[in-house]
Amino acid sequence: MSSSIASETHYDEQVFKQLRLDEVEVASSVFSACTFTRCSFAKSVLRNCRFINCVFQQCDFSLARVPNSVWSGVRFEGSKTVGVDWSAANWSGRIREPLAFLRCVISHSSFNGLRLKALQVRDCQALDVDFREADLSRADFSGTDLADSLFSNTNLTEADLSRARNYRIDSGRNVLTRAKFSLPEALSLLYSLEIVLSDGEKGF
Repeated sequence: MSSSIASETHYDEQVFKQLRLDEVEVASSVFSACTFTRCSFAKSVLRNCRFINCVFQQCDFSLARVPNSVWSGVRFEGSKTVGVDWSAANWSGRIREPLAFLRCVISHSSFNGLRLKALQVRDCQALDVDFREADLSRADFSGTDLADSLFSNTNLTEADLSRARNYRIDSGRNVLTRAKFSLPEALSLLYSLEIVLSDGEKGF
């Protein structure tokens, strides 16, 4: 088990527990198949790093910055990644495995313009998250609270929004081909249509 991390270092299959890295900058390090448990990266800067097949369990990533860092096959479990601009990361190469957030709080973050097919945001709190202009085809949002999150020109082809709630998605401004929704939440899709709903009752 490692007690700290440093810049320009390669870590392979290391286990990190209860590290306090608040407001610390780490640059040009590589983390392969590492596990982080109850670590805090609040307001940290992870610059030009590579995270490959890593797991973050009960970690705090609030307001962390990730300029030009690579995230492939990374899974966050029960963690806080509040206010993270994921669009600043490096997604230009071949990302083999999708990013996953399970039972996390990812509110006030941004995925604007990203191509993140099969992104997982399951059973999360995702309030006021920017998903505009993103390719999120086959994404899994099941069980997630999406209140005040932004969807515009978003590709949600075959995405799973079953059990998701509080979303406002304009069917005319987003691609929803074969996307999955569940009732009664799916009724919110009707709000973007210029239609008049009737309860079906006739007067006598």
